[in-house]
Amino acid sequence: MLKTEPPLSDETVLAALRLMLLSRRVDTVGFGLNRQGRFGTFSQVLGQEASVVGSALALDPARDWIVPQYRELPALLRHGYPLVNFIRYFMGDPAGGAIPRNVNMLPIQISIAAHLPQAVGLAWGLRLQKKDGVVLAYFGDGASSEGDFHEACNLAGVVRAPVVFFLQNNGWAISTPRSKQSAAATLAQRAEGYGFTGVVVDGNDLFAVCAATREAVRRARAGEGPTMIESVTHRLGAHNTSDDPARYRPESEVTPPDPVGRVEAYLAERGLWDEERKAQLEHEVAEEVEAAIAAATAEPPSAARLFENVYADPPKRMLAQRARKLERG
Repeated sequence: MLKTEPPLSDETVLAALRLMLLSRRVDTVGFGLNRQGRFGTFSQVLGQEASVVGSALALDPARDWIVPQYRELPALLRHGYPLVNFIRYFMGDPAGGAIPRNVNMLPIQISIAAHLPQAVGLAWGLRLQKKDGVVLAYFGDGASSEGDFHEACNLAGVVRAPVVFFLQNNGWAISTPRSKQSAAATLAQRAEGYGFTGVVVDGNDLFAVCAATREAVRRARAGEGPTMIESVTHRLGAHNTSDDPARYRPESEVTPPDPVGRVEAYLAERGLWDEERKAQLEHEVAEEVEAAIAAATAEPPSAARLFENVYADPPKRMLAQRARKLERG
């Protein structure tokens, strides 16, 4: 019988599973806080954990960059973005949107596909500076219908930017199904028209996603240009906390194979996972989330923060606005 080495070390898979479970805990708690009016509208990762975490595992946080959309929390945490900042961001604290200087990522982008040209510019800049960093840009199938997407792909192909376009195809652009977005057999095949490689991967398979992204990162780092990865995954919940998918999505689509369960089954087969270990890890991540919420709420945001991180040298007009706001309280 032919024996092969596991695609990822046991330690890496366990760390990946922890991120996946932490993400689910934030999804659950954040949803509850949203319904209490304490948390803004946000998009859960629920169902896309293998896609997000698997891709993030291919990056080196010390030299590579993440340019996120808004559904990539575990990837951001793995890259060094503090959980407390994420909580602050969705509690309306402007400080949460500030990225620590030692974390190679751009802020969360709510405007669909608006971050993709910036991702290409960042990648091109790294190459011009003769750095070997790679940029991983996340977006959804709906974003691939935006003009910014096509402009970004065109420029990336022309300048051979070291960028990985990571397209999470969860089947829905809010309430618009994939079938009404494009007649193309795959969304990844669009890459060929821009002169670079496009691949399709099972987004519910942690190992497959990681392998595909590692190859794309290798190619980018070697100067071989961009890659587009279409990660075919599934959105288990709503588009965001203001959406009601029951109004447009067939109930039969809501129960596909669970990507978290697949990783748990893999570890259980290797004797590294059981109900006791699961309960312990779930307890740990629950405590981590509660600690982040406590830290985020310990110091309520002041009006002064609205004026921070806007200009390096604030103009007199803004300083006057700040003074008036602080006087009124």
